[in-house]
This record gives sequence, structure tokens and C-alpha cells, in this order.
Amino acid sequence: MNFKLTYKILGSLLFLESVFMIMCLGVSLIYQEDDTFAFILSILITQMFGFAFRYLGKDATNTMSRRDSFLVVTLAWTLFSLFGTLPFLIGGYITNFTNAFFESMSGFTTTGATILDDVECLPHGILFWRSLSQWIGGLGIVFFTIAVLPSMVGGSVKVFAAEATGPIKTKLHPRLSSTAKSIWIIFLSLSVVCGIIYYLLGMDIFDSINYAMTTLATGGFATHNDSIETFQSPAIEYVSTLFCFLSGLNFILLYRCVIKGEVKNLLNNIEVKFYVGITLIFTFFIMVMLITHNGYDYEHAFRCGIYQVVSFLTTTGLFNDDAAQWPHVTWVILAVCMFIGGCAGSTSGGFKVVRCIMLLKGVRNEFRQMLHPHAILPLRIGATNVPNQKRVTLLAFLTVYCLMCIFCAFTMIAAGVDNTNAITITISTLSNVGPTLGTEIGPTMSWDELPDFAKWICSLLMLMGRLEIFSVLIIFTPSFWKEQ
Repeated sequence: MNFKLTYKILGSLLFLESVFMIMCLGVSLIYQEDDTFAFILSILITQMFGFAFRYLGKDATNTMSRRDSFLVVTLAWTLFSLFGTLPFLIGGYITNFTNAFFESMSGFTTTGATILDDVECLPHGILFWRSLSQWIGGLGIVFFTIAVLPSMVGGSVKVFAAEATGPIKTKLHPRLSSTAKSIWIIFLSLSVVCGIIYYLLGMDIFDSINYAMTTLATGGFATHNDSIETFQSPAIEYVSTLFCFLSGLNFILLYRCVIKGEVKNLLNNIEVKFYVGITLIFTFFIMVMLITHNGYDYEHAFRCGIYQVVSFLTTTGLFNDDAAQWPHVTWVILAVCMFIGGCAGSTSGGFKVVRCIMLLKGVRNEFRQMLHPHAILPLRIGATNVPNQKRVTLLAFLTVYCLMCIFCAFTMIAAGVDNTNAITITISTLSNVGPTLGTEIGPTMSWDELPDFAKWICSLLMLMGRLEIFSVLIIFTPSFWKEQ
């Protein structure tokens, strides 16, 4: 293990986090609120530890093994969340460390679950910090660093593999830093366009920036207690739906579509077709339920249906209606959306659409194999034939995913959390969704009622969900620490 390189990278990342805090300090100074001291002290503490890690990592070589990459990525996300608690704790906006860590982890992993009952009482700098943490975490902390300062991360290809989402990872350019820059340009451009449209539709400049960041990051943190519903604007809700949906697409495909004009490749992509198909089917079903059971008119039912489906499917978590008041059968649909998630290579969490396609094709192949035992059946995703190793990895991923859900849901039920909440809380955190379904902690409520130990379980699940489970679990295996 190259611990010196690990210290060096972590120190550099803490310096980067302090830069983000300086941006929030700027917001605090503009609005002249009481969070200024909290950010100044947070910046000093973060930079002090950054210097300490850099000192421990002096004279480090840039030789990184796969084991180093898994450790760096897991520690980077954990440290970012740990130091992300400082503005909350120092300012006294969250007094419990467990709650502060939960809020910070929820931000950086773009989960969007919150323990805050009233966000509107928070100063603007703290609200901006919550939104900015999600925007940075959207495409990945280390991935952002590779795009901006590639020299800070040695062995960047291995680190990218440990942090990237989806079973099939592709690059646009031979150099990973060029790929990262291209994708971040698309992400930044969409964020700017979304913010401008929000502003033109009636949001003030602060809200438009914050909601744009959390929309594109599919994070869900809001500057109002009632989320997007606050604005009572169908136009804003449709725009939010559109940008959440776009953020659930593979950003490499989006880049090729926008920059290189490969629109046909986007439209013909099997993952995109499946993604669009389930969105329309689930929306239609919920729309019918809302019309027949809740008395909504056609437009209102369609708007609420598509907004919540896209929000849950892309694991955004913003809401324009209280789904707890909907027929319970719609909860099943939304829970399925939680599980599936968006496309690989997007800012969304969840199991990922491409993995669902691989499973369905695997089942189809199994039926064909029963009829033709000697046939050699390929499993193709577009032009890519998925090798057997990735098929085994898929089944292993699904198995661990289900086992984690069962174990954590069982633990919460045993601790007194009601069944529906326990199950959907587990799926929500492991899929980085944010809202949950149930009566105790509904889609529009905070998670503050959970006991502290449950919040720590949820924090771990958020981290595992964002790094796709194996990148975190592998460092707890004995073989990881054995000398090779």
C-alpha cells in the first residue's frame, strides 16, 4: 500500500474542499448573516488538516495499485463528508454530530435525505453549502479533481474505475483528464442553462442557482421546506422534470449528442430506450391512479405523475406533491423507481438501467439455453458483448445489494421503525434517492426521528450506494490488507 500517496491525495482534496467553503463564505458575506465565522473557522481547520496530510505524503511516488485506488476513493468521500460537517456544527445549525455527518454525507452522495425540519431558517451560506456539496458530488469528487487538477490524483485511471458508476465504463478521449473535462463542461453548461430558465420563470437568483445545482446533480436538497412545490408553477415543474431526466442519461452519450451531433446514437441506445419506456409506463399508471382515486384533472395528474416518477427514477428527491397522500399502489411503482435508478454514467444512483437490461437479457438467454443446451448465446448491450466475468459481477452485485437491503431493513424493523419505512429507507439510502415512503417519515418529511444508530447505518448505505458497494466493502475484506 502506497500510504504516502494516499496522504498526498487526501491533503490535496481537503485543500479543494476548503476552496468550496471559501465560495460559501463569499455568499455569507454578500448576505451579511451569522454563518461567516462558521465558514472562516471551517476553512482554517480544513486547510490545517490538508497541510498535515500533505506533509505526511511528502516525497510520495505516483505509483498507485488497485488497492490504493479503492482506499483513496472511500477515504476521500468519507473525509469530505466529515469536514463537511464543520459549518453545521461550528455555526450551531446542527448540534448533534451524528445529524451533521448524516446531512453532509447525504449532500456529497447526492442522496438528499435531510434531518432538518426547517431549512428556511438557515442562512444563505449554509444553504449554498448544502447545494454545492451535491453539485460537486454529482459526477464524483475525485472525478471533478481529475478534470480540474489532474496532477493532484496519481493513478487517475484506477481511481476513476473505483468511483465511476455502471458495469460498463467508457472514455471519450485517450487521456482520462480530457474525458473528465468534456463531461464536466456538459454538466456545467446544463447547470447554467437550467439556472437561467429557473430565473426567467420567476425564481430569484439565489434560488435559481441552488435548485439548478441540486437538479443537475439529482440531489434534491432545496432552499424551501416545500421543495419545488413552493413556487406553485407548472412551468418550473416541467423544466425541473426535463433537467432531472437529462441528468439521468449517460453524460458521455449527452456529450456526443450535443458536441458531435450523434443524436441518432442517443436515440437508438438500448439503455436510453428502456429509460424512456419505463418513465412513460410508470407515469401513465400513476396518472390513471391519481385521476380515478384522488380526483386530479388530466394535466395535474400527468404533471405530478411524471415529476415524481422522474424524481424517484433519477434519485433526485425533489417533490411537487405529497406522494404519501396517493394510493398505496403508486408507492410500489415509486419503490421500483428507487431501485432501478438512472443510466450508467449519469449523476443518478440506484441499480442502474443497464444492469436491469443485462438481467432481463440473461433471463431470456436462460430460457433459450434450456431449449438449445449447446448454443453459445451472446449478451449484447448495443455493440458490446458483455463478457462472462461481467455477468458474474452483475449477479454478485445484485446479491450483495439484496442482502444489504434485507439486513438493514431487518435491523431497523427490530429497532421499532415501521415496516414500510424500514424497507424504503434502506432502498432510498442505498440508491441515493432521498425521499422515503410511509407514515412516520414520508416523502416530504425530515429523517430526524430516526435513532442515531439508524442514521449511521443510513450514512454507510449512502456511501456504499454512491460508490456502488464493492469499492467500499472490499477494504473490509482480509485479503485487501494482505501483502502481495
